[in-house]
Amino acid sequence: MSYLHTHWRDLDAWKGEGLPLTTTSNEAAKMYDATVTQHTGWYDEPSVGGIEGSLSKMITADPDFVMGHVLSCGLDLISSGVGIHVDHALKQRMETLESLANKSNVSYREKLHAKAVKQWAEGSTAEACLTWEDILIEHPTDMFAVKMAHDSYFYLGYQAQMRDSIARVLPHWNEKKPLYSYLQGMYAFGLVETGFYSEAEKHALKALQLNPIDCWSTHAEAHVLEMQGRQDDGISFLSKTIDNWTMGAMLACHNYWHWAVYHIEKGEHQAALDIFDEEVGKRCHSGAMLDLVDASSLLYRLQMEGVDVTSRWKELFHLWESHPDDHILVFNDVHMLMCTLGAKNEDATLKLLGSLRDFIRDGSGTNWEISKDVGLAICEAFEQADKGKFDNAVEILKPARYKVVTIGGSNAQRDVFNLFLIHAALNSPKKQHHQLARSLLTERKAKKNNAPMTDRLMAQALALHAE
Repeated sequence: MSYLHTHWRDLDAWKGEGLPLTTTSNEAAKMYDATVTQHTGWYDEPSVGGIEGSLSKMITADPDFVMGHVLSCGLDLISSGVGIHVDHALKQRMETLESLANKSNVSYREKLHAKAVKQWAEGSTAEACLTWEDILIEHPTDMFAVKMAHDSYFYLGYQAQMRDSIARVLPHWNEKKPLYSYLQGMYAFGLVETGFYSEAEKHALKALQLNPIDCWSTHAEAHVLEMQGRQDDGISFLSKTIDNWTMGAMLACHNYWHWAVYHIEKGEHQAALDIFDEEVGKRCHSGAMLDLVDASSLLYRLQMEGVDVTSRWKELFHLWESHPDDHILVFNDVHMLMCTLGAKNEDATLKLLGSLRDFIRDGSGTNWEISKDVGLAICEAFEQADKGKFDNAVEILKPARYKVVTIGGSNAQRDVFNLFLIHAALNSPKKQHHQLARSLLTERKAKKNNAPMTDRLMAQALALHAE
């Protein structure tokens, strides 16, 4: 049995679902469906040449198809993290989209989609989410609006919104509608990020029962197991279902990241290194921001554990080096900084920090506010720690620790910053910082009792106290 959707909706089908498309081309409508489906499922469908193939076929079938241009520009933005202030070709494409959206025959829903993508491209990510929510009030089964809002909330660290956005539309869906299982997985992820672990697991497993290759639901369950300290269950779950979730090749690197994180928690560093070398390090050559972030996060976690990963940092840097001026998400900037520091490339570090400071001085939009409020502080703390000035790193990051959520990502991803602060406090020459480390570890243990890494670090902290 195949769980892939390959029967694409034509113009009549879209109209029948209350989501009419402004085009006269059935082929364009079908390739729009093929692209949305692949994007939602994180996979490439060979019969249409993958997402790139279906996008190309869609625009060829109707060069003036406004939702085709919305989709093309939107996917570039959300996957690459590059805005129109850097990518001039994208800026020209956005101008074409704006011109098409202004035509009188284009529906109000499609005009709102064009508006949201324009807001995202200009850095107003939070405003783009509000525009997609306006669409979903009238059209709760518009999966492209659902997915773009969901992913954007994830990037912004808007955890409650990520959960509630799906809760609002879920009653309007049923198992007969295409892509329904993916909605269950998205809801599961919003639930796990807001601490409803049992409910999250219920929805993730329901989604996987409906569609075993739904890799986002696999991802949601991996988060449940991480947050509950069920490392052995996580390793077993991912190993037993590997043939299913690797079909979602666009998310496979991230699910491998979860697998490696379980091993790091257990102190099984070689197992984590093997996953990096065999999967994550190779898959990040995709150039996708999520993959580059995952690679950097894994290496930094291993480095904090005392593992020598210097050569791997240098290889990874070449995939990052074209991105110092992006500044679409400071979450990406911080992970790039981990890599420039790890690779001992001082010029690249200074270039990135200088560019970020220029952006804070001259920029605008959602990421500008976050970068100014907390992003630069995180970067400066990492730079200070790299110079051995751990006491400075602690003093910089400690006041901002409850603001770190605003840079986006998941609780599991942002845990690297909690660990960084603990390690910096342990390595600081100041006794009060050692006390802070013990307090942070007590807090960490209260959240997740089965946490071998916490136990190892607490032993280190107690040894310092005894000196």
